[in-house]
Amino acid sequence: MFNLSLNNWEKISGNNTAKEITQQPGVWKKQFQHFSKYFSEINTFIQQILEQHSRVRVIMTGAGTSAFIGDILLPILRKEHKGKLYFESIATTDIVSNPDNYFIKDEPTILVSFARSGNSPESIATVNLGKQTIENFYQINITCNELGSLSEDTRDDPDSLTILLPAETHDKGFAMTSSFTTMMLTAYLMFTSNGKNSENQIKHLITCGNSMINNIGDIVDDILNVDLERLVYLGSGAFGQLAHEAALKMLELSAGKIVAMHESSLGFRHGPKSVLNNNTIIIMFFSSDSYTRKYDFDMLEELISEDVKVVVIQENEDKEVEKLATWSVALHEENKFDSELYLSLLFIVFAQTLALKKSVQLGITPDNPSPDGIVNRVVQGVKIYPKELV
Repeated sequence: MFNLSLNNWEKISGNNTAKEITQQPGVWKKQFQHFSKYFSEINTFIQQILEQHSRVRVIMTGAGTSAFIGDILLPILRKEHKGKLYFESIATTDIVSNPDNYFIKDEPTILVSFARSGNSPESIATVNLGKQTIENFYQINITCNELGSLSEDTRDDPDSLTILLPAETHDKGFAMTSSFTTMMLTAYLMFTSNGKNSENQIKHLITCGNSMINNIGDIVDDILNVDLERLVYLGSGAFGQLAHEAALKMLELSAGKIVAMHESSLGFRHGPKSVLNNNTIIIMFFSSDSYTRKYDFDMLEELISEDVKVVVIQENEDKEVEKLATWSVALHEENKFDSELYLSLLFIVFAQTLALKKSVQLGITPDNPSPDGIVNRVVQGVKIYPKELV
């Protein structure tokens, strides 16, 4: 895996994380097959809610990486849905501390919770606050843990639906990898108008995913031959949100030794560009949209003119981009995806792999990069306070 043997991964305590990154195409296939069997049940649950209300808020929520799922999906789903469903992405960490800012009593709401363990205190508190505050409150839990509180507590609730992911997505490693991508894919398939008929796109996704995993080891190693102190991920639209998760993976797996940031391609000029020094690498998630891509390309030209090292990740080969970029990764496929969601799943595999290999290079144990307990796989130390009804 990624130019290291299984035995070597075990020696450096990175076996779980490496396995969970490489298993993703297979898990996506497994989850799509599972999802297809239960599509009618899922669709019926949502349609019954829509029949009762003229407008329904859909709040996608989670903490950390789980919150970023909603952030990435938001522009994609809002573009697709112009009707009765109104999508929002609000982290549980925002809702719990300020529920009155986000929950509206008389607005029917579906809370879509993303949770690897289903035991994060903020996730549980958000559900309780929703039940306490909103008159018509519904839940969809997308979780990797059958025994988690989110799954257990809603088992017999007719206004709740729990979608369990394959057991192997309940990552044993510290960093969320296969859990993140599979939850995001599941939510997209649930709400996209073409979810049931996505088989060809999923096949293409799996082919590209396997190709990415099998072929990026050398370029990742080449990038890491550079003295890297600071890393910035840039993207536009959904890719700008994906950049947040990509940066967090490096921050987590390097135990904070690499300064990792994210920004939109246009937003980077407005202050964050101050981070640049001789040991900075920029990674750009290039849009496939011809209009948006112009802004990505302008930033690439600007950075290269300033002698900044830039990696471009893109769907299709582009000779003009490849001529400029320090490194370029393309999917090398003629067929195009019909949604940025699928590209997001592939682009993040690159970011996960880069973070994993940098962790190893720094002498950190990827499966547990914070053995001192400063951060934990399931968050600890959170106090939840009761909220009085106003």
